[in-house]
Amino acid sequence: MELTLRSARRFLDQIPAPLVVAGVWGGELSEEGQRLDARHRGRLSRAMEALHFKGEFGETLLVSLEEGEEPGFALLFGLGKKRGVSLETLRQAGARLVREVARLGVKEAVAETFLAEKFGKKEASYALAEGALLGGYRWSGYKTETGKRSERLRLWLARSSGPAVERAEVVAEAVNYARSLVNEPPNILTPAELARRAEAMAQELGLQVEVWDEQRIQEAGMGAFYAVAQGSANPPRFIQLTYRPEAPAERVVAWVGKGLTFDTGGYSLKPSESQITMKGDMAGAAAVLAAMRAIARLKPPVEVRAYVAAAENMISGRAYRVSDVLKSLSGKTIEVLNTDAEGRLTLADAITYADRQGAQAIVELSTLTGACVVALGEKVAGLFANDPRWGREVREAAERAGEKVWPLPLEEEYREVLKSETADLRNTHGRSRAAGAITAALFLSEFTEKPLVHLDIAGPAYSEKEHPLGPAGGTGFGVRTLVELVSGR
Repeated sequence: MELTLRSARRFLDQIPAPLVVAGVWGGELSEEGQRLDARHRGRLSRAMEALHFKGEFGETLLVSLEEGEEPGFALLFGLGKKRGVSLETLRQAGARLVREVARLGVKEAVAETFLAEKFGKKEASYALAEGALLGGYRWSGYKTETGKRSERLRLWLARSSGPAVERAEVVAEAVNYARSLVNEPPNILTPAELARRAEAMAQELGLQVEVWDEQRIQEAGMGAFYAVAQGSANPPRFIQLTYRPEAPAERVVAWVGKGLTFDTGGYSLKPSESQITMKGDMAGAAAVLAAMRAIARLKPPVEVRAYVAAAENMISGRAYRVSDVLKSLSGKTIEVLNTDAEGRLTLADAITYADRQGAQAIVELSTLTGACVVALGEKVAGLFANDPRWGREVREAAERAGEKVWPLPLEEEYREVLKSETADLRNTHGRSRAAGAITAALFLSEFTEKPLVHLDIAGPAYSEKEHPLGPAGGTGFGVRTLVELVSGR
């Protein structure tokens, strides 16, 4: 869907459009809805009474207005009960609203800024606009259908905050950019193609960019990263993006994203059904790159550096094996007990590099463990922090952004299981299935002493069915948290 949002200072009934949308909250018309109802001599309230419309969340009622006048129709949109309503309610309302208006087939509509009286014009405008733009996202893919009708919709938000709507457009566009990267098939989005797109984005937005090929990766000493990549015919790339504010930076933050553009599991081969979503094993990288896209436009006073170790984990005569010992960039040696625990190997070198380049704090995002999905399900990311203050800062940013994270412990007693008799570390905790997400986080914490937050996004990064803020596929999880962390509102 091609969705255009417009902010307007005028009242709902003062903007010409064929469809006008008013909210019903707690079973009653909103103030804007009451104004519209009075103008049309009680048509809306009579329809609600006649059809027993209570306005449960997402419920709609289409009411015909005066013939020959504009608007011709009013859409009553249910916001549910007053108790428990939140900004997330507004986001989901925006997404549902766009889908419902598109279903009706109109090209232009005007909606009130729901619940502005409760949350304030700025916050309500932002949440509603963000939800609408996320809900309007569609992945066109590579279908060869011809003559398919292109959906276009212009949606006006009455009495909204223009700056809030503009910011929502920037952030939502970045989230949708991440979604599209995750949705690309792996034969298209190879490590080299991911790097090419990062370079194109940097050129477009004025970011600094540097990309290393496989030779440079080896020369730098990234032995853990390169081992994962060496089995594929598609060579790895190490992607580095930098945003610097015009004034001296308040601090320097690094974002690291897992960039496995496809993961077979290597010789520790995944079952076939588990490989179906493995084109999304680079969702952490997608989030990092997309967040850089947003901050290049928002221009926060923080220097941000993004790092992606992009690779495929494949099987061949050159692929790394169980029992191999790898030398990481940090100098620490790693015994491989499972080639499907590959993400942490690529991230170990990327985190080390981010540390050495002068980052004062690091956030790393990765679809790292199925254990985290078992613990927290498909809606919530696990948050691990080696520094409580930095962990709280990231968690609070996620809460403001509307993304669900939950803190899990870096339990020091479990670090013992990562000790190897052959090398400094081993890449998994062996045959035990206990505490898999925690031991993976402990492994990553071995490669920096700077404040580090590891977000295990294996659950919420990809949805196999439609969800409240968008269609099946990549969700763009993490983008909003990263942007909120460095730019606020």
